[in-house]
Amino acid sequence: TNNHVVDGADTIKVALNPDGKEYDAKVVGRDPKSDLAVIKVEADGLAAIPVGDSDLVEVGDVVLAVGNPFGVGQTVTMGIVGATSRAVFGRPAGLEYEDFIQTDAAINPGNSGGALVDAQGRLIGINTAIMSRGGGNNGVGFAVPVNLARSVMESIVQHGRVVRGFLGVNIQDVTPAMVKE
Repeated sequence: TNNHVVDGADTIKVALNPDGKEYDAKVVGRDPKSDLAVIKVEADGLAAIPVGDSDLVEVGDVVLAVGNPFGVGQTVTMGIVGATSRAVFGRPAGLEYEDFIQTDAAINPGNSGGALVDAQGRLIGINTAIMSRGGGNNGVGFAVPVNLARSVMESIVQHGRVVRGFLGVNIQDVTPAMVKE
């Protein structure tokens, strides 16, 4: 799911469709930089969604966004991929990654943390954000690519946090004083 979905939550419940059965979940770890969180549900017999390869997603691919928009219940909307490797203008504070899948499949408040799937039903992204002046769908939604989500999840499960490499180099503007030196 998304970090912003579980951030500050005292309890987390996961409801399944079609029976509406609810399970308690616990946060395994969170990564605000990618807006991802790993939660765990203790239950037997749950099915996993097939996972696709988000590196193979192309502009024009048909996608489905799954979520619970505005709390109305599980909803599936259809659209296409509008862009890949998209940066989000005015991204939320703390979010450092700008490699989103952009789609016009309706993503609204409540879709966050839901699945973005391809036409074969494979998970290709995690619905995360929208570009909207009024708070609703304007046809510009964003999902974290599943390959990034998988990497974050594996790091959280293995290390309890996301372990990232660090190059030790900073980019900055060159000032006249620096040029002189």
